[in-house]
Amino acid sequence: MINIAKPIISDEEIEAVTEVLKSGMLAQGPKVDEFEKKFAEYSEAKYGIATSSGTTALHTALVAAGVERGDEVITTPFTFAATSNSILYSDATPVYADINPKTFNLNPEKIEEKITDKTKAIVPVHLYGQPADMDPILEIAEKHDLKVIEDAAQAHGSTYKGKKIGSIGDLGCFSFYPTKNMTTGEGGMVTTNDDDLAEKSAMIRAHGESKRYEQSLLGYNYRMTDIAASIGIVQLKSIDKFNEKRNENAKYLSEGLSDVEGITTPCVDSNVTHVFHQYTIRVSKDRDEFKQFLTDNEIGTGVHYPIVLYKQPYYQNLGITGNCPEAELAANQVISLPVHPSLTTEELDTIIETVKKGSEKLL
Repeated sequence: MINIAKPIISDEEIEAVTEVLKSGMLAQGPKVDEFEKKFAEYSEAKYGIATSSGTTALHTALVAAGVERGDEVITTPFTFAATSNSILYSDATPVYADINPKTFNLNPEKIEEKITDKTKAIVPVHLYGQPADMDPILEIAEKHDLKVIEDAAQAHGSTYKGKKIGSIGDLGCFSFYPTKNMTTGEGGMVTTNDDDLAEKSAMIRAHGESKRYEQSLLGYNYRMTDIAASIGIVQLKSIDKFNEKRNENAKYLSEGLSDVEGITTPCVDSNVTHVFHQYTIRVSKDRDEFKQFLTDNEIGTGVHYPIVLYKQPYYQNLGITGNCPEAELAANQVISLPVHPSLTTEELDTIIETVKKGSEKLL
């Protein structure tokens, strides 16, 4: 089986973890501080605030931005549930705008019509590693006095018009889950250039403490361990190399699949650097049958994501609704193929040939 994802862990990460274990400093300590500084510098942001996951990073950022009960937050329904769940954790309501069918990202032209007097923030998701169209989103936010929180969980190292993702909005949120372009095992990061938002985020992730045992606001235990941070410090050295390999693999796949009937390969916006967390194609029909064909032929796949969020049972039970036809169509057509840095040319050729065979048989 050619796996859809494969974390790359070297002896250097293992040695870094061993060093931390021997030190006795396991909770948030000097390694977390070092990782925060290095990741912020890499992301061209003034501050980095490490958290226990990408989800807790999102929740931390929303709370720091002042999102609270009764507020609305505009976002995409075509993403992992953590994006909207974090809005619910903040006692706010997610409001869904449709996507650009080419990039799968939040369509700026669909945002303004969703704004009400309750709207507090916009959360664009840089889906699959391709940045959302940020300039018009920022213009809308400035016009209506809204915060912009980038969900960059899949976009480490990507750029928009030469600017690093995570440094463009008011806050950026990253995930270091094992399948991401870089990992800490579990973990997340909030990035920002705003002094006040950075201070609030740091307090929120550590019980609301402004200093030891002095609680200034309601916070949570969202801290990262030094064990996780030590892995992140090592991974950060290789992220550009990993991303470059992902791009090479994506280009190879797109060239090989360019003339396959019933398949649409990923579109890369001219203003961005895509980091291909996922290589996601559209299939004209019989997506699930096509996916099964690939699985039967030892090609790992993923469907990211099969149900738009407002159609999830829990969200429907809450009375949350949406009308995003492009997102719904994408949810029925997308399949992600392996693109990770460990793939060999032979494996890439196998993926291409298997997709071609599936097209001939099913599409």
